[in-house]
Parts: sequence; structure tokens; C-alpha cells
Amino acid sequence: MNRIDLNCDMGESFGAYRLGQDEIIMKHISSANIACGFHAGDPGTIRRTVQLAMSCGVAIGAHPGLPDLAGFGRRRMEIAPREAFEMTVYQIGAVQAFVRAEGATLTHVKPHGALYNMAAQDEALAEAIAEAVYKVEGNALLYGLAGSALIRAAEKIGLTAAQEVFADRSYEADGTLTHRSLPGAVIADSAVAASQAVDMIVKGQVMTRQGTPLALQADTVCVHGDTPEAVKHVLALREALSKAAIGVQPPGKLLR
Repeated sequence: MNRIDLNCDMGESFGAYRLGQDEIIMKHISSANIACGFHAGDPGTIRRTVQLAMSCGVAIGAHPGLPDLAGFGRRRMEIAPREAFEMTVYQIGAVQAFVRAEGATLTHVKPHGALYNMAAQDEALAEAIAEAVYKVEGNALLYGLAGSALIRAAEKIGLTAAQEVFADRSYEADGTLTHRSLPGAVIADSAVAASQAVDMIVKGQVMTRQGTPLALQADTVCVHGDTPEAVKHVLALREALSKAAIGVQPPGKLLR
């Protein structure tokens, strides 16, 4: 039986603002990436999301992003590698403190939004983020876009990398995700998202926006928790995985 980790970005509410359906989605995933307060999240939300993940037996990860609440961390910022290192250390520490206070373990780190996409292509930024993870929690997995600079940086410094693919995003021929400003960048049809995910796991490839197949490795599949279709996507994906005899399991059991 094939096995895959199914991850989702969680804990992205902030103060009085509520985003996502974490209580429902958490029951159907194997790892949660918890916002650290820069692009979303706050102390109370972090703590509650850690507790929710623990109650569901879901692996807990930190989800550091750019300091851009208004833009939800999805707008590019010109930052130096030193700044990437420092903001990653700071944010991992925030989630890690709540994880330890609740008696759990931080299993992974996954950069968010623009920071994630920047690190997929910028070797220096990728190495700074990998160094931050290594120095704060060297046993943690580092999630990165499959085949990207972040994967190479993780392996270079001695971290275990989890090559991530996306059920609900379209791909470009160069392996990057389609920019959200372009039509079709975010997949709204749950059946299409589920089918794409199964193809990436079973066939090791995805059809790009240009109509060409792209080879990639899938260690973990992401479904974004902030989209209106998030719950439908997760349920459709679980059904499709079951039909394809693909089990869902936390990444630590798959990659260690």
C-alpha cells in the first residue's frame, strides 16, 4: 500500500477574525502547519490549534511567514537571508513554546505563502531558513516545494526534507506554483484537486498549466485551509486516496 502525509495550513485566525474550519479539517489530515503570528495567528489561536491537533493525533508543525497580516503573507518582500533566518527562528520558537507547554513535540516546519515560494527559487534564502530550522529543532522535518531549492538546502545542512505537492494549486512548466493572480491558479473543483493529488502520488507527475507533464516526488500533499472549498477538498481527497489504496500517515513515520 502506498502511503502519504496529508497536511493543511491551520490556526490562521487572528484576534476577532475567524478563518478556516480547523475543527472539521483536523479530523481528516495527518499533519498541521500552525501559523506563528506573522501572516496570521495569535497566542490563543496557536495554543488552541496545538491542543486540537493533539486531540486528533495530528503531527504539529510551525508555519512561519512574512510579517504581513494585511496581505496574509502572500505578498513578496525584499528580505536578506539574515532576516529570513531571524524571522524563522522567532516564529518557530513561538509555536515550539506552546507545543512544549502542552507536552507535545514539534515535528516539522513549513514556510508560508510568499516566503515559501521565494525560498523555492532563492538558494540563499532557502539555506537561511534551513539553518534556522536546524539550529532550533534539528530533528524537525522541513517541508518544501518538491524539487525546489528549499529541499536541496534541507538535505545540504542535514535535515530530513519532505517534498511537498499541492492538490489545490496548478503548476508551471518550471515546477513552480502558478501565481495566484492568474486564472486557474487555485483549483476550486474538489474532484479535479483529488485526481491531481492521486496522479502525483501514484504516477509521480502533474500536468502543468502549459499542458506538459512535470515529474515530481510526493512525500506530503497540501490542501489549503483558508479556501471556501477546503472541507470539500479534504473529504474528496480522502475518498480518492482510499479508492487508490493510498494510506494517510504522519510524515515522521514515512520519512524517518
